[in-house]
Amino acid sequence: MRGNVERYILEGIVDKGGLLFGVIDPLDYKSLDDAVETAKRVYEGGADVILVGGSIGVQGEPLDYVVKEIKKSIDIPVVLFPGNIGTITRYADALYFMSLLNSRNPYWITRAQMQTSHLIKNLGLEPLPVGYIVVEPGGTVGYVGEADLIPRDRPKLASAYALAGQFMGFRFIVTDAGSNPKEGHIPLEMVKEVAKSIGIPYIVAGGVRKPEEAGKIIECGADAVQIGTAFEIDNAVDRVKSFVNAIREGAKNKKRKIEVDF
Repeated sequence: MRGNVERYILEGIVDKGGLLFGVIDPLDYKSLDDAVETAKRVYEGGADVILVGGSIGVQGEPLDYVVKEIKKSIDIPVVLFPGNIGTITRYADALYFMSLLNSRNPYWITRAQMQTSHLIKNLGLEPLPVGYIVVEPGGTVGYVGEADLIPRDRPKLASAYALAGQFMGFRFIVTDAGSNPKEGHIPLEMVKEVAKSIGIPYIVAGGVRKPEEAGKIIECGADAVQIGTAFEIDNAVDRVKSFVNAIREGAKNKKRKIEVDF
């Protein structure tokens, strides 16, 4: 059964064609309150979802505080983007229940998920079943997750993992190049290859720095773009608006349609 957040995302993809997910890693800021303020600005700029999380250290009281404070000021979903089994708080609306499909370590594929499944159910968090794929250079998440990184020039490998994830029952696919990689976001050819291979929502993360890049990613078939680093400076509202506008424009030329069954 689909939960409220999943239905909200699906409806947004159908209605808007492309969505913006703003990522807040509290440890990237000088203070937790700075992280909260950035989330508010990202919301005011028109983001569709706020993700909270990070590859290491985002857990416990700081996570509780940031999520609670963000939710006081916004009316869009706050979704956890966990880097470990500690990135869980009852105050969020949902979380990426992720399996790192190309990890070399089964812990990141099924064992961490096993350890948290009953806790997530007891807290009433909505799990979003995500097949997660890390692409070169991978950054911290690639290192921590012991990923067998997808080469940037091998788009069919990424699409094969994505399709396998769909066949295994995941309802979202995320490809991630890591946080702020110097190489930039994954190649557009890879976006196209993944998008045409699957019929479930496809989210592109990592290295998207400019609005026109976000628009092209959506035009190539992705359904949402995750952006964090580009919003970690003052007065982000106008910047977020420019990304949202580019994403909506890109969606006008997008040919791919996801398979939606509400």
